[in-house]
Amino acid sequence: MSAYARLSGYDEVAPKPGLEDASPSGPMNRLEQQAVQVRQAQTAWQSYFQGKVITEDVFRFIQEYDQADGERRAQLVATHGIQAVKALLQILQSISKEQVLQYVLTLIDDLLQNDPTTIRFFHQYADQSGTPVYSSFIKLMNRPDHFIVQMSSRLVSFLVLHSRHLMSADDQRWYLHWLVQQLQAPNNVYMTCVAGSLQRLMRVDAYRIGYMQVHGIKPLLDVLASRNTGFQMQYQLIFCVWLMAYNSKVATTIINMNAIPVLADALKASGKEKVTRIILAALRNLLEKPADKQVVHVAATAMISSKVPTVIAVLANKQWQDEDIRDDVESLQEKLEAYLLDLSSFDEYLSEVRSGRLQWSPVHKSDKFWRENAQRLNEKNHEVLKILTQLLQESQDCTVLQVAAHDFGEYVRHYPRGKKVLDTLGGKQLIMGLMNHTDGQVRYEALVSVQKMMVQNWEFLGKQIKVD
Repeated sequence: MSAYARLSGYDEVAPKPGLEDASPSGPMNRLEQQAVQVRQAQTAWQSYFQGKVITEDVFRFIQEYDQADGERRAQLVATHGIQAVKALLQILQSISKEQVLQYVLTLIDDLLQNDPTTIRFFHQYADQSGTPVYSSFIKLMNRPDHFIVQMSSRLVSFLVLHSRHLMSADDQRWYLHWLVQQLQAPNNVYMTCVAGSLQRLMRVDAYRIGYMQVHGIKPLLDVLASRNTGFQMQYQLIFCVWLMAYNSKVATTIINMNAIPVLADALKASGKEKVTRIILAALRNLLEKPADKQVVHVAATAMISSKVPTVIAVLANKQWQDEDIRDDVESLQEKLEAYLLDLSSFDEYLSEVRSGRLQWSPVHKSDKFWRENAQRLNEKNHEVLKILTQLLQESQDCTVLQVAAHDFGEYVRHYPRGKKVLDTLGGKQLIMGLMNHTDGQVRYEALVSVQKMMVQNWEFLGKQIKVD
């Protein structure tokens, strides 16, 4: 358990044993690497005092603190308490030189890492001064220096997590939106730092809701689904999903954002026990936390369509020392087996369409399926048809385009008013456009589909096209 995690009196979720760590052990992230160099800096505190930039009290404290070893620094903070915090924060407010700001931020981070109980002095000072505990640091997040910005964010998340008060609505919205922007930033070398800050915030339920409200879930899943996401980032982001899924509304949104196929892919590819454990915990939350039984049904169906039961069966035959893994495997296996018994072919089809990962699974070629279910594509205000239309517009995957075009053709073949519906949704025009696609099989499926919208003898048509 990390030093900060031991302070977690404000956690609204008691993490499972072994899941408390902010991140798995591994190499230092970019921020920590830079901090090694920052600690070597020498600052002429005397000149700032003589120039009346800092007061004598601040000067005397920082001069002694700067020259002390770790043990002596701890004694100084224990002795001075609030005054020590006041001195450090006043330097941040009085000096604008980037090198000094980097150094003092690192001193504060080291202080909290080495003795997490000193966080109480920051809260006492905040109460005394009538300002939010994080205010000095969030102001620095508008600076151009990346180290200052990321270290300030790290400290904001630490202090907020262990605060008795929530961030103000405006500050919370700004900070959560900033985290989303950082996730979306291309080639962000501080991504693990961003994920660490998000991990800490997601322990508090109010911030889970806030993160959902700033539309942060999709960008997180996009990063997680990226092929460039390494083991460290994968673990941290899934940790966030696990925490967020403790909230029923947020869990519902995560499910509706097609997170389950992404988690299933990660589970299949996982070669690290710690990653496997957090994925299983996240999947279990997505089955257990939503209040709406229909949402749980959607989640279970998505897991079945993504072949999670197959992976779970393999994991169940392994000898795990970790009790959490054994417990999660047993729970998921039991729940998914129960859903498998009642799962209809349309449930599987619907889950596949919602995932956006269309394949030539048996239902697409089944006349029986289309006879029985074509009209169901009109349910929920043509949900399935709208998703297929979107896939035809946006997908670059030839198999997805082939299957979507094929399904539109089967829909109009078995539903008399289907042509009019597709005209309204713009589906017919999209399929006609695919007749000029570079992939021959896409062109074929588009041609057959368009002809199904125009003629009646479908079986003869299909055979004639293949002959031609």
